[in-house]
Amino acid sequence: MTHSDIPTDAFEPRSAITRTMVERGYVNQVTDLAGVDGAFAAGVVPVYAGFDATADSLHVGHLMPIMALRRLQQAGHKPIVLIGGGTTRIGDPSFRSAARPMLSEEEIAANVAGIRKVFERLLTFGDEPSDAVMVNNADWLDRMAWIDMLRDVGKHFSVNRMLSFDSVKSRLEQQENLSFLEFNYMILQAVDFLELFRRTGCRLQLGGGDQWGNIVGGVDLLRRIEGAEVFGMTTPLLTTASGVKMGKTAAGAVWVNEDRLSPYDYWQFWRNAEDADVVRFLKLFTELPLDEIERLGRAEGAELNAVKERLANEATALVHGRQAADHAQQTARQAFGQGEAAAGLPTVELDDAERTAGVMLIDLLVRAGLAASKSEARRAISGRGVRIDGEVVEDGDGLLTVDGRPLRLSLGKKRHVVVK
Repeated sequence: MTHSDIPTDAFEPRSAITRTMVERGYVNQVTDLAGVDGAFAAGVVPVYAGFDATADSLHVGHLMPIMALRRLQQAGHKPIVLIGGGTTRIGDPSFRSAARPMLSEEEIAANVAGIRKVFERLLTFGDEPSDAVMVNNADWLDRMAWIDMLRDVGKHFSVNRMLSFDSVKSRLEQQENLSFLEFNYMILQAVDFLELFRRTGCRLQLGGGDQWGNIVGGVDLLRRIEGAEVFGMTTPLLTTASGVKMGKTAAGAVWVNEDRLSPYDYWQFWRNAEDADVVRFLKLFTELPLDEIERLGRAEGAELNAVKERLANEATALVHGRQAADHAQQTARQAFGQGEAAAGLPTVELDDAERTAGVMLIDLLVRAGLAASKSEARRAISGRGVRIDGEVVEDGDGLLTVDGRPLRLSLGKKRHVVVK
């Protein structure tokens, strides 16, 4: 088993897609870089990435492997989207301090239905050689006999080696409980690769950086059982320049489905990117050519704000459509440039009792997602960062009443909601 860290100056790709994947930053580790590149150059490579159905929407942290699948499909390769209807019932322990909550069959089914939407927007599904397909590992894992799994698969796994992977070792070193149920996840993910190889000829597994141990386990299993040359590749686990995990904000996850997060708020997430992240995000989450991104990356000062809008427009258009992206931009410009509440902003509606008696402003800031806690809301008010219809709020303990006219509640210059 070989292992390559990316990039390497000594390697000259044979395939254009290998160069694209590396130059845009999609590749973190790969089991055999030359082997993967040779497979890409030789013909259509079926490649899969798995997604457990732990929520009814994915968040932007999941977009990295999806965008990588999109790039591969554009180059003529075949994406396989594996939905973890079976593995969701177990829970991946990778770099987690506690087990995932156990979901019911009904909750998993609802989550599967919710996350399908993202893939249908970013990948082309159909019957052509490079068209994407979607599979659910419950189709084979739910039928797997325990004794057969132990005899046919379990014998190929060394417990010593499994304990050596960082994802497992970190839990044990911190004396955090790792259940036998979770310990089996690595084996089940390897079975997925084996099953997809047999069903579709899949030769490459793609996953996030925290999946390296699981992916290597699958590659090794295919070599032992099938004598097959298959490969594993990870995308980086992204954090922002300030160290925040990609997909998280103070107000919570940046969901991709519009029923969990409005296209406007999604646009604002990208518009508020830190200066040091803009070029990297343009490479990863837009389809702008690299030479154009290089030109945009030279912007400074006020020009950089225009580049951030370009990032927000392109990233939002991919997920929500060009019309939604344009509308979000227009809404933002209206909100930033005018005193009245802007149509299209996220809305918080007060009930009759709240409109009559009023509502505590610090409670409303948390409810609107502008602050993660009451203490954070108080700090924002004391720092003169909260405005109502453009006027700075001085009293954090006051009651806000709405007399029928919508109000615009703002935190800083870029985050706004309508209260009505």
